Amino acid sequence: MNCETCQLKELELEPTEIRDVLRCILHTILFHRTLSLVRPKDVDCEILEITYVQCGLPELEKEVDEKIDLFVAWVEKHPNRRSQVCLSFFDEKHKHPGWFVNKTERIYWEQWFINLHVIKSPKRYNKSSSSKGLTNVGGNDLEETRSRRAALESSLNEVLFQIINFANEKKDHIPAIPDRIFNHEIMIPR
Repeated sequence: MNCETCQLKELELEPTEIRDVLRCILHTILFHRTLSLVRPKDVDCEILEITYVQCGLPELEKEVDEKIDLFVAWVEKHPNRRSQVCLSFFDEKHKHPGWFVNKTERIYWEQWFINLHVIKSPKRYNKSSSSKGLTNVGGNDLEETRSRRAALESSLNEVLFQIINFANEKKDHIPAIPDRIFNHEIMIPR
């Protein structure tokens, strides 16, 4: 069985935007690869003006949030780095049991690579030699933030369309598994 892979466009974001962006991407992929009956739930991003769909399964939401928490902790220890989160779907095949061995083998059939470049938030103020102490370096910080967020929203929309197109075009490799959420794992940098 071939493993299809999808490299998503790299997104440049600040640490405060990680949760919104990863929730949006991971839940969108999981929603498009779920065969079981679910109660779709529209979710608005907290800081971006984007709405996406979740499967409405509390255990899946919890799993995604736990992995995002681990990723945020990793980013705090490794600031200003490019990183990748991988969502893999697999089937389990039981190997022939031996005397004391009962093993299962994972056969991956699809992997999604979420490419992120987390940058430190730019310093909004700088020390000045004047008597005023702190001065506003950018002058248009609010406008810069709005502009950068608009660019992130546009890039995230491109990624969402990339996910939808891939999910709709690439279906032949999906194994015949009746009515359930596929086995999956979310891998983060270590």
